[in-house]
Amino acid sequence: MMLLVKYIVLALTYLGLGLGYLPALRMNRATIAIAGSAFMVALGVLNLQEAWQSIDPGTIVFLLGMMVVNSCLGAAGFFQLALGFFTRFANSPLGILLAITFGSGILSALFLNDTTAILLTPLTLSLCRTLSINPLPYLLALAGGTNLGSVATLSGNPQNILIGSFSGISYLEFARSLTPVAFICLIVQVGWLYWLYPEVRSFNPFPASPKIRYRLYKPLLIKSLLVAIGLLIAFLAGAPLAESAWIAATFLFITRRLKPQRILKAVDWDLLAMFAGLFIITKATQELGILDDLTELVKAPPSLLGVTVVLSNLISNVPAVLVLQSMIPHGDTKAWLLLAAGSTLAGNLTLLGSVANLIVAELGGKQGYRLSFGQHLRFGLPLTLVTLVIAYFWIY
Repeated sequence: MMLLVKYIVLALTYLGLGLGYLPALRMNRATIAIAGSAFMVALGVLNLQEAWQSIDPGTIVFLLGMMVVNSCLGAAGFFQLALGFFTRFANSPLGILLAITFGSGILSALFLNDTTAILLTPLTLSLCRTLSINPLPYLLALAGGTNLGSVATLSGNPQNILIGSFSGISYLEFARSLTPVAFICLIVQVGWLYWLYPEVRSFNPFPASPKIRYRLYKPLLIKSLLVAIGLLIAFLAGAPLAESAWIAATFLFITRRLKPQRILKAVDWDLLAMFAGLFIITKATQELGILDDLTELVKAPPSLLGVTVVLSNLISNVPAVLVLQSMIPHGDTKAWLLLAAGSTLAGNLTLLGSVANLIVAELGGKQGYRLSFGQHLRFGLPLTLVTLVIAYFWIY
């Protein structure tokens, strides 16, 4: 009976993580992960010490450090400046589509995709209003671009950060392997949107050049860029990821101009809490032996990709990576790369597939532009299938 209760609690936890909520309860993924992990301790699956030891400090520190860097860049106006730079050379509907797709992809490769989605969605909508163009294909380009671009690097999204911590693959090796995949997939996305939406095919210039209005905080911008460039150099040189991100964040905290509340307010504490809870839940799942049947299944690359895609859309990509990471040998670089690419590209399958999709949909809805599940599925399903095939044959 007690074992059945444990299974039910675990199943409800994963259900909530997949949906992002639990019916009739006001809970999000962070509180669901915390509650689920607490029940695992209360039910005796783990004790408190085992739960604490299951949390990977490198992942938490790396993620926190990247969030602080992103927070400072966002406060300084860097992302607005970057999108303004990309759109400066785009003076037609197709040009704007290219600028948003590749601009969001490049920024997501260098920084976290969720941050890119949060900061670029309002700017994209403002640009569409100014030019009097249909925002739907451009919102889809932004959502898809942030996911596809983040495939390229270990710092592109939370699941890649996890894979970097578990696999030992260097930042440079990961980028060298998957940056071409990200670039090819971004080209595929442009072609697919070009086919889906005839209005984006035009090369005719707008009556006025597109402009994005923004304010820059130059002292913070210069400092944040120097720190970000130094951090990227450290990554490429093979320095430890977590320690490098931690030191970079520390340099940004040492300031006479910016209040610390402004930096810390932009840190996604919910995501960090969710990660901590997920580590505990995954450890409990292993202790209950639920994953034993999957071990043999994921040994073959095609089945590993299939399981990754299914789990990423059932329980979300970060929990999927945590569930599968214990089944992949530490030195099997191709399997780790396939897990990274599969879990990220699967995020484009449905509107619920990634947090970046939800951010774009939610922020668009607040400004009166609804991105429905069906509209996204029409765009995302074929794109996901094609990009998964590209990733698989590139890696293997």
